[in-house]
Amino acid sequence: MDAQGRGRADDIDPADQWVLNPNTGEYELRLPPSAPQSGVPGPRRPPSSDTGPPARGRTEARGRTEARGRTEAPGRPRPGRAVPPPRRRRGAPEEPLPGRRGRRPAKKAAKGKKVLLWTGGAMAFVLVAGAGSAYFYIEHLNDNIASVSDDGASTGGFEKDKAINILLIGTDKRTGKGNESYGDAGSVGHADTTILLHVSKDRSNATALSIPRDLIVDVPDCPTTQEDGSQKVIPGTQQVRFNTSLGQDGRTPSCTMRTVTELTGVKPDNFMVADFNAVKTLTSAVGGVEVCLGKDIDDPDSHLKLSKGTHTIEGEQALAFVRTRHAVGFGGDLSRIGLQQQFLSALMRKLKSNDTLTSPSKMLDLAEAGTKALTVDSQLDSIGKLKDLGLELGKLNTKNLTFTTTPVIDNPAEKVKTTVVLNESTAPQVFEMIRNDVSFTAVKQQKKKEAAAVAARLKGTKAPASEVRVRILNGGAVAGSAQETLSWLQNEEGVTKSENAGNAPAELAKTTLEYAPDQADQARRLADIMGLPGSAMKPGESVENSQGLPAMTLTLGKDFKGAGTSQTAPTKAPAGVDKSTADKVECAE
Repeated sequence: MDAQGRGRADDIDPADQWVLNPNTGEYELRLPPSAPQSGVPGPRRPPSSDTGPPARGRTEARGRTEARGRTEAPGRPRPGRAVPPPRRRRGAPEEPLPGRRGRRPAKKAAKGKKVLLWTGGAMAFVLVAGAGSAYFYIEHLNDNIASVSDDGASTGGFEKDKAINILLIGTDKRTGKGNESYGDAGSVGHADTTILLHVSKDRSNATALSIPRDLIVDVPDCPTTQEDGSQKVIPGTQQVRFNTSLGQDGRTPSCTMRTVTELTGVKPDNFMVADFNAVKTLTSAVGGVEVCLGKDIDDPDSHLKLSKGTHTIEGEQALAFVRTRHAVGFGGDLSRIGLQQQFLSALMRKLKSNDTLTSPSKMLDLAEAGTKALTVDSQLDSIGKLKDLGLELGKLNTKNLTFTTTPVIDNPAEKVKTTVVLNESTAPQVFEMIRNDVSFTAVKQQKKKEAAAVAARLKGTKAPASEVRVRILNGGAVAGSAQETLSWLQNEEGVTKSENAGNAPAELAKTTLEYAPDQADQARRLADIMGLPGSAMKPGESVENSQGLPAMTLTLGKDFKGAGTSQTAPTKAPAGVDKSTADKVECAE
């Protein structure tokens, strides 16, 4: 800093050199102790109009901040007001003025407390909770993030007070240094590994559903944003491998999103795409993950060579582990899915371990690796948004994170079995559980009690169908659903005291049946006929129907499946569906 900014080259503020002489009533220039002190009164400080701007960096008046040793630096001192002594150079020992007691030296913080503060500060820095000096690092992380448009295929992004559905896509494109020998030569980057991660609304549980790359599906038409910003609709194709929903014919991740929605009925909120480097850099960032093998493996295709037992793997070895398929199970893609789920479970455990969470260096490495390795949708294109998502996912307990695979069977149309098709007896139930936010694992006891209380609404006497009086409203179901349901109830179920009341005042996500306490027996009968779950039954007040008689109100929500189709979601996974939880170590065979 120059002499003008500080008054002198020796870092003394000009405002601190003027003091009031009580004998003369004049302000005098006081030089620092190291300079010879003049006995002649110094010149009056010139008027503020002739001086430069006040010294910068001064805050409060000495009267309010004497303990800090700071002062105002106005254009000139005001008479009758004491002016502080000169500021000492940074690092120089403080010299008390004559007749004034010196300050007590500040106590040094305990070493343990310093370490704790430093660690906490670094963690906040990684989680983007800081500002100031962290700003440039945040900008650096933002620059690392690659994003592409979701082209309207998502819900518009996850929300904190709703269930979350994230589509995770692993591509086989040979991008990145050292990946020339992986994947298919010249691949445009197909959806080699795809997982739909569903996180419950209350964050108590989650389901990671793997979708086989060789599953035969219909890929819908896909509006896609081109590199030049123009829009192009890529025509859909029927009865093709799922992995062609990405890369093939120029398809982007939004096309994979649309395919997943058509397959499962679940519309993803966001997507993340990872390449080969993601596995290598993320595992190295956390210091490796521990996996278990039930037998020796020597796979020349993936270059994985490990003995039976547990191993900590990272980098190239971790990539070889998740790519191995010929050496495990039946040697196909379904066997590799199991291996990948085991790997992701191990990575989740490591990410949530104290070894990672209390290590600032690992957290910084993770922030760096994660932002470089992933391509995200345009709703997740900043470190702040990724942080918010990370905080939501961080609420999960690994024992309630279930890994499962879309139920499939060998394609009956093939002689040589290379593809699979949906198992129609179990797959729809799995998809419905995810749509209805049903956990694949047992969660907290309190949730069980709540579920039992809701189920109890269905228990008790049921009125005859002929006595059920109900108004039917359409609250988001397909147009005509109210009339269709009315006809079905009257003609096939004997609920003759029913009427179509038109559209509801607002749309509802779930179908509901509202009834008064004295209509509980009617409500139980209608719920039984309609296949409504206890959660759809809402005790409240009755309303008058068109004849002025008290009636219940049935509002058909967006989840309504049609007259005669049960609305009750399954409460547990169907028999035969493989599943594992992230808290358990399983050994690959």
